Amino acid sequence: MKNAADGARAEDLAAAFLERQGLRVVARNYRCRLGEIDLVLADGPALVFAEVRYRSSAAFGGAAASVTRAKRERIVAAASHFLAGKPERPCRFDVVVLDRLAPDAVQWIRDAFAA
Repeated sequence: MKNAADGARAEDLAAAFLERQGLRVVARNYRCRLGEIDLVLADGPALVFAEVRYRSSAAFGGAAASVTRAKRERIVAAASHFLAGKPERPCRFDVVVLDRLAPDAVQWIRDAFAA
């Protein structure tokens, strides 16, 4: 079972991995009434809204399968809130999945879904 410390560790591993890929963290755990975004990153001119999913078990499809349609809708709504009043720029939605808490367990799904 996942706990808050494991979730924070997964986000730390994901952020470090993405920074090594050249992205820059803009915000972490952005929350609004519409939802939450784990990581907001800059990838050149683009903003990346990244959902980090950690599952210690592959039961029920593992981490990747846990990003449901409802979860995607909340992420998109929170991203729209984040972007309100900011200059327009390209955006994408990525998912980072970990099936264990280790740097070599990070799987990055670029452009995982559309808004």
